[in-house]
Amino acid sequence: MTQKFDYINHYKIDAEEFDYFEERTGATDHDERRVHEYIISKIPKNVSSILDVGSGSAWVAEYFSNKDVKVTSLDISLINVKKAKEKIPANLHTQIVADSFRLPLKNNSFDTVIASEIIEHVIDPEAFVNELFRVVNPGGKLIITTPYKEKLRYYLCIHCNKKTPVHAHIHSFDENKLIELCKDANLSNVKWNTFGNKILIFLRTYVILKYLPFPLWKLVDAIFNKIKYVPAHIIVEYSKS
Repeated sequence: MTQKFDYINHYKIDAEEFDYFEERTGATDHDERRVHEYIISKIPKNVSSILDVGSGSAWVAEYFSNKDVKVTSLDISLINVKKAKEKIPANLHTQIVADSFRLPLKNNSFDTVIASEIIEHVIDPEAFVNELFRVVNPGGKLIITTPYKEKLRYYLCIHCNKKTPVHAHIHSFDENKLIELCKDANLSNVKWNTFGNKILIFLRTYVILKYLPFPLWKLVDAIFNKIKYVPAHIIVEYSKS
């Protein structure tokens, strides 16, 4: 199934049909906020350049727009890239339309590369990780987030009568699978954390937890995952020597 997946046309059409820049609300907004905060907490304070792969709503460029950091928003869809430029017209924000398996970039180009909630969609996770890692500067890192041990679900497509993965998630990951993906000889170490307790999400506790600053929310989340280990996300850092 994955070998026949025309991902380039799929995500170009996806950007036409769905607005990645629309305002999020409720539990979805809170979950995305915590994913973003977790990523930000892993980015070195002295970072000078970031590549945001599958940039979606351009939240990375928005956060760093006034922090003297060069951010490049990369997406396979021209629509999303145009919206990113309109939303964040900062001088240090550049945009690229490209396939993440064939980046039009030189080796060692960015201090940090981010791919948030993307890898579960790609046809070849190992090739994806190694291509992104290629453009990381020595001493820099690739940061990836994805659902943790997601149970993949399928619908029967009304058009082709074939099984279609929900949300186009075609892979599920844990720490062991993710650690093994990067084969680059310059990989120095891999770190990972899980977060986003599913019980807290199911109980809609965001109505209270949304008022907590990230460090305090992180503590509450960690406590609940000690009680019942059901994290929704995993974040992985691949560091280059």
